[in-house]
Amino acid sequence: MKFTEPNISWERNNYSPFQRQWQIFNIALRFTFYLFKDFCLQKNSSFQRHKRAQWLVNKLIELGPTFIKIGQALSTRPDLIPIEYIDELSKLQDRVPAFSSQEAIALIEAELNTSVYSIYQEFEPIPIAAASLGQVHWAKLRTGEEVVIKVQRKGLDKLFNLDFQVLKQIITMGNRILPGFKKYELNLVYQEFFELLFSEIDYINEGKNAERFRENFKKDPKIVAPKVYWQYTTAKILTLEFLPGIKINDKETLQKKGIALKPLIETGICSYLKQLLEDGFFQTDPHPGNMAVREDGAIIFYDFGTMAQVKGLAQEQMIQTFFAILRKDTDKVLDMLIYMGLIERVSDMTAVKRLISFLLEKFRDKPVDVNAFQEISTEIYVMFEQQPFRLPPQMTFIVKALTTLDGIARNLDPEYNLMAASQPFIKNIVSAGNRGNLLVTIFNQTKIFIQEKINKPSSLESFMQDFQGKLDGGELQIKVRSLETERIFKNIYLALKTILYGSLMGFSLLNAILIASTIYSQWAFFLFGLTGLFALFFLRSIITLTLQERLLK
Repeated sequence: MKFTEPNISWERNNYSPFQRQWQIFNIALRFTFYLFKDFCLQKNSSFQRHKRAQWLVNKLIELGPTFIKIGQALSTRPDLIPIEYIDELSKLQDRVPAFSSQEAIALIEAELNTSVYSIYQEFEPIPIAAASLGQVHWAKLRTGEEVVIKVQRKGLDKLFNLDFQVLKQIITMGNRILPGFKKYELNLVYQEFFELLFSEIDYINEGKNAERFRENFKKDPKIVAPKVYWQYTTAKILTLEFLPGIKINDKETLQKKGIALKPLIETGICSYLKQLLEDGFFQTDPHPGNMAVREDGAIIFYDFGTMAQVKGLAQEQMIQTFFAILRKDTDKVLDMLIYMGLIERVSDMTAVKRLISFLLEKFRDKPVDVNAFQEISTEIYVMFEQQPFRLPPQMTFIVKALTTLDGIARNLDPEYNLMAASQPFIKNIVSAGNRGNLLVTIFNQTKIFIQEKINKPSSLESFMQDFQGKLDGGELQIKVRSLETERIFKNIYLALKTILYGSLMGFSLLNAILIASTIYSQWAFFLFGLTGLFALFFLRSIITLTLQERLLK
């Protein structure tokens, strides 16, 4: 595997902050111009959106690690951006060339304060993997143990600080210029993302995460995590046990090795249920590069830089939650999500309940299909427009983790069922806990479940109950109001404002030019000033109209 020396502007130590700012603003302005151009020419086809999304992905890679991570985060938000952008951003990997081996060796020696030859019997100068934050080298210690060394790219602290200053300027500008921009609370999202990214480049923190994960699964031989070599680890160098394996999505090799796919899927699903529900500590990015399979069928986890925490559940609560999902009990599931800190309580939870109800109805008995979010894209858009609230970042991480796991599982077995794959985890809860309390909980929940099935109302009664529920919850009101008509009228209003500002801008400019050479020339300066003011209003309306149009797609 050969890596070429990169020609990346953000990797230069002597890059100009002004040039960096201009690079970011230039790409942002070009992308806005392309969207405006597509809107004016009515190029709104799926093919055109894919084309724009591909351009954006390439530019995010060009901008470097901050924006690569932003793109990866956006790929988990099918409720906010068009599905074509989701498709392209989900392919976004850290496609950044490795830096030179001399630079990597120099950093290792500087961090460990000794020569690499005094530490290792062997050291492979060509990295086995490279990403935007660093690269990985294989080595053998003097003790004979094989290890991998994560080496961080230089200058990331300086780059992140500069990028986040620019992002803050863009958010501040958006809050001032674009109406309705503040309601998404991007300042808070910005702060959370800033903290997350800085924690990811602290390899001491990653080492602690790896040890905690390893401790959580020490009794499970089917889940493996590498040992941390602390004597060879610093904030910029991380040394881990070398654990080779088969990529978890390499179905052909797994079958050749005789590894059963159904138990493998169950192991992966149950490991995440344990991380989420029992440990409250989970890996947010379980893509195939971060997971492998040993020849005995055990799953190896590699990357622990982006771990997240939620409030774990007691065993009785987990049983209650599983039965609530079986019963499609929206209120109970919502209560558990609020308890875990995955949903923030607001005054009106109607829209959130409707979304949970939809997910339970569509995805309880079959894999999650991101494309299905198109079915409720209109309601989600209106939900955030009329009742904006910010999902905690942990919820976004869980969506990303589950959709990624779902893709891996479907690749291995297109017929897999999430609830069926979860059964071993439920059995483990029952066998490992306080049998008396758990059996009482299971008995009571089963009794409720059976009673609901026996007392299931007729189709007419179900319809009337559903109708009453929607009426009480306000959902019917949203259906009756014709969302499409409301949004069309809103866009017409914005278009009229744009035309008005354009006319006033043209009128002021024309009169300024006409009187500039007359005795009333002093008024020309005033009219030129008005022209500039109306031009700002016109530009603001155009941008708002363009953004509204993009969100409707």
